Amino acid sequence: MISALLHGQLTWNLPLLCISVFLIIVYFYYSKRNPSSIPLRKPLFFLAGISLLYLAIGSPLLAISHLSFSFHMIQMSILYFIVPPLILLGIPASLAKDIGKIGFIKRLSPYWISPKGALIAFSILFLSYHLPFLLHIISQDPMLKMVYTSMLFLLAFQMIWPLASPIPEKRLMKQAKTNYLIKSSIYIMPACLLFIVSAFFADMNNPFLAQAMTDLCLPAGHSIQVLPPPFNTKYDQILSGVFMLGLHKFGLVFVGKVNVTQQNHGGV
Repeated sequence: MISALLHGQLTWNLPLLCISVFLIIVYFYYSKRNPSSIPLRKPLFFLAGISLLYLAIGSPLLAISHLSFSFHMIQMSILYFIVPPLILLGIPASLAKDIGKIGFIKRLSPYWISPKGALIAFSILFLSYHLPFLLHIISQDPMLKMVYTSMLFLLAFQMIWPLASPIPEKRLMKQAKTNYLIKSSIYIMPACLLFIVSAFFADMNNPFLAQAMTDLCLPAGHSIQVLPPPFNTKYDQILSGVFMLGLHKFGLVFVGKVNVTQQNHGGV
């Protein structure tokens, strides 16, 4: 049944693979030209970030994430809370400054949304994305889904920038950092609680799974339990919220520990 649902979807995204390989080649070419300015851990962070990005949206794991709420939230949490800080922490300060000097980026920078604005916008869009009626609409339109999730991905980079900026002097320090961490946790909380709270009042339907059922031309109202309990039940919804809270917290703690280690060793 699972193979039938995912028929034609368990594929690898070759264009994204080419882009990922290209970015890695450019990164290591730059690293070879400036070896003394790049700590060893930075290439590892960057490679891990690009690899997780590809696994999250370019591998068969993307299709598998549609089978249950918990799989879906793990995939999205990795994409938005783990990948951006890894990539930013992996970029050397010198490379970030060189990128900032590129013409169109320099011209657009004054108009970029602030990190706090990005945090608020991301929280609203992420919560809205998982409201049942909107999630159903987005799941029916691949182009709309791509635009929406791409916007969330860009906002995820901007909202984590004050904590994981490649340029140390751009990061928040001490009390300002603590305040931003608290705000980040508070703003993300509603989306996490949506799944947990809704599980106690009414089960949410998985629109991605429902769409797959439709593609199989099953009769209206026909229901099949693809995965064994507790998947796609209230327990699955509760787990999805818990996973999201945990991975978001893990991402913030990870960034904090890396920054402390870099400061202690004088790394950038």
